[in-house]
Amino acid sequence: MKYKVKVTVIDKKLYPELQQQFCANPYVGACPSYNIGDEFIFERDESKDSFWNMGINTLTKTNASANLIAGGPNMPHCSEAWDAISRYIYAGLQGGSIMRGWMKEENTMIACCSDGTRPVIFKIERIDIDENTDII
Repeated sequence: MKYKVKVTVIDKKLYPELQQQFCANPYVGACPSYNIGDEFIFERDESKDSFWNMGINTLTKTNASANLIAGGPNMPHCSEAWDAISRYIYAGLQGGSIMRGWMKEENTMIACCSDGTRPVIFKIERIDIDENTDII
């Protein structure tokens, strides 16, 4: 069995009252690194290891310019997001259970970055590929 991991941005939140109260720039706004609907595919095999490059060039779908999105060709994933999602990506690439007993499906996890004024919410899915048939 071979494994890939798909990461999808499913939501973004903004707490302007917290930005006003705590941020050096109280008008910083929503996270500019991701957009709802952005999708990323992580692979780890003999020819490709997108995990150890913090996901640079894993972006497969966006409504924005790929050059301006984390995980695109020019930027690795944001360190706050990477800290929150990398453990699940790594487990999935090894074929492990991402979150058995917590989520309805053990190959799926919902996680968010730790930016308290503008968090981004991710869906992380392990994709199982039968190497004999290349069927997902």
